[in-house]
Amino acid sequence: MDLFRKCYDFTRADEIKASGYYPYFRPIEANEGPVVQIEGRKVIMAGSNNYLGLTSHPKVKEAAIKAVEKYGTGCSGSRYLTGTLDLHIELEERLAKFFNKEAVLLFSTGYITAQGIIPTLVQRGEFIVSDKDNHACIVAGNFMAKGATAEFVRYKHNDMNDLERVIQKLPAEAGKLIVSDGVFSTGGEIVDLEKLNKIAKQHGARILIDDAHAVGVIGKGGRGTASEFNLENEIDLTMGTFSKTFASLGGFVAAEAKVINYLKHHSSALIFSASPTPSSVAAALAALDILEAEPERVTKLISNANKMRKGLKEAGFTIIDGRTAIVPVIVGDDQLAFKMWRMLYDAGVFVNVFISPGVPPGRQMMRTSYMATHEDKHLDAILDIFKDTGKKLGLI
Repeated sequence: MDLFRKCYDFTRADEIKASGYYPYFRPIEANEGPVVQIEGRKVIMAGSNNYLGLTSHPKVKEAAIKAVEKYGTGCSGSRYLTGTLDLHIELEERLAKFFNKEAVLLFSTGYITAQGIIPTLVQRGEFIVSDKDNHACIVAGNFMAKGATAEFVRYKHNDMNDLERVIQKLPAEAGKLIVSDGVFSTGGEIVDLEKLNKIAKQHGARILIDDAHAVGVIGKGGRGTASEFNLENEIDLTMGTFSKTFASLGGFVAAEAKVINYLKHHSSALIFSASPTPSSVAAALAALDILEAEPERVTKLISNANKMRKGLKEAGFTIIDGRTAIVPVIVGDDQLAFKMWRMLYDAGVFVNVFISPGVPPGRQMMRTSYMATHEDKHLDAILDIFKDTGKKLGLI
C-alpha cells in the first residue's frame, strides 16, 4: 500500500472547511492582546495563552529588538557547543531564584522540554507513572522513553486513589517518575499535588510537574503549582514554557543542580537542538522582570477568569469549574461545537474549539481562556455573545 494513502483518505478537515465551520489555522493579522485582527476585522480574543498580556508589552518588545541588534537573529548552534549566550545563563539563574531551585536548564521549546527530560532520566527497568490527561509533549516523552526500554503506566485523570493502585503494582526497588500537568491544559483543573506528593514519598518516586499553564497563573506571585501547595521543597522537577506567561518561545526545567548537570550532558533534545534565539530569551527575561515587579497582574488575571466563570454558570452553561485562567464551556457534540465556534466568531469572539478524539465524547467544548489585560468591556461583550449564541443553539 502507498505510504501516502492515509493522507489521500483524510477528508475530515476538508468537509469541515466546506461547511464553513473550520476553526483552525486562522491567521492573525494584528495583535493588541485582548483584541486581534483576523480576516480584516477586529475580534475579542478569548482563546489565547498570553495570560499576563505581555506579548505586546513595550518593555518585552524592546528587549527582543535590542537582543537582535546585539546578538543577531540566532545562535547557529546547540547549547552544548556554540549556542550558549550570556543571556541564556542569566535567564537560567533568574528562573532558578524565582522558583527557589538550585538550577534551571533552558530548551528550545516547551514541547521538546518533556522529551529532553523524561527519556533521559527514566531508563531500562525504571517506570514513568503518568496522568491519562497529561499534555501531548509528556505523552511523546513517555513513548520515547518506552522506545528506549523504560516502562510507562497511566492512572485515571487526577485520581489519586488510582495513582496509589497503579504504583503499588510496580517493583518497590525500581526507579519511578510520577509526571503530571500542574494545570491541565484542556479543562484547567489543578493537580491534587498534596496527595500526589504523599504517594510519591511513600513509594520512593520522583515528581515532574509541567507548569506550562500554571506559571503566572497560580502560586505566590505566579510561581506555579508547587508554590500553590507550599511544596516548593518537595517537588523534584518543574518544567514549563515561555510561550504563555513569558510571552516568548522556549522551555525550561528547574531542579537540583546535580540533576540539571546530568540533563545538560545526556539529553539528546538539548544537545542536538538549536539554541533558543536571543530575542526569545531576552523577551522572556523582560517578562520575568514584569511578573516580579507587578504581581497584581496575576490577581487581575484570576479576577477576570472568575468573572467569566460566574457569568457563564449564571447564564446556564455547563462549564468545568476551577480557579485558573482556563474556563471550558461544554457543548457535547462535534458538529454543534463547530457551529457554535462559527457563530461566536461571526459575532466577534475568538475561542478554541476542542472536539473528539482530542476530548472524550460528550466533553466537546469551547475552551475559553483569559488575560490580565482583558477589560470589563471585553468580558461583558464575551458574556453577551455567549448568551445570545447559547440561546440560539438551545444550550441555555
